[in-house]
Amino acid sequence: MLEVRRLRLLCEFARRGSIAATASALGYTPSAVSQQLAALEREAGVPLLDRTARSAELTDAGRRLVDRAEEILTLVEAAETELSAQADMPSGRVVVTAFPTAAVAFAPVLVQSLADHPELTFVLRQTRPGDGIRQVSGGEVDIALVDDWSGNLPERIPATLELFRLRRDPVVLVVPGDHRLADPERPVDLRELRDEPWMAAPPGESSRQAVERLLETVGGARNMPWEFEGLHTILSLVARGIGITAVPALALAAGDHGLVVRAIPGCTLAREVYAVTRAASVRRPSVAVTLRAIYTAARDAWPAPPGDRPRADGP
Repeated sequence: MLEVRRLRLLCEFARRGSIAATASALGYTPSAVSQQLAALEREAGVPLLDRTARSAELTDAGRRLVDRAEEILTLVEAAETELSAQADMPSGRVVVTAFPTAAVAFAPVLVQSLADHPELTFVLRQTRPGDGIRQVSGGEVDIALVDDWSGNLPERIPATLELFRLRRDPVVLVVPGDHRLADPERPVDLRELRDEPWMAAPPGESSRQAVERLLETVGGARNMPWEFEGLHTILSLVARGIGITAVPALALAAGDHGLVVRAIPGCTLAREVYAVTRAASVRRPSVAVTLRAIYTAARDAWPAPPGDRPRADGP
């Protein structure tokens, strides 16, 4: 008899590519992972991994079992969802992972919304860009809050996952309170800002690429002397008068004092914010109530873009 937890471990190994990476992702020791995979091989009666002194990779039989294991794990989750749907109230543990600005912006409303469900244990983690969908697919988390600058994320989502659009998050200009553009009557003209000390994330990050695309429309910034990891660090420095920046509006939800936010005329740069979960778990009461709370948080998080609110009824 094949043990379900070991099947999940095998699928994680297939995604990670090594025993060490699998152990790190799941919080096990490499020795424990190796022992569990060896036990699964004994259950299967065939070699599933081709091991050398320094590495391991799936055999043909291992790859075939991974394909079947993904189907089995989906069916198991569907069965658990059907059973838990009979419960009177949401209960158990729900793990949500989010990109940093969504975690900060949504957390206060999530706590308020879920406080009425004492049997529910809610866990919110921050994650690196690109990890959320993989974590949901692998069963590490129940829901991921992800952002998409490309506009084509819905076409890239596998059929085993379900995607819920939460809101559009436009790029806005942020200046210190004593900046000339702190005056709301003064029009914003990016060409007049090319010589300003711009602050941005390191090259390659999505928010940095957005700033660069924005400034390309006026010939590029002449001066980009400041690079910092983390939008909240950048905003705290702008509040101190060190420079100016452009960020997705959700980054301002923490309410940094000393900042003035201006819309950028003609700017269409924005990211879409989504919640992603496994299709088999959508009807599970604990996941369903958390998704509804996430919709409320997305609707109420400042600033809410007028005319672009999520569906009132949620998923």
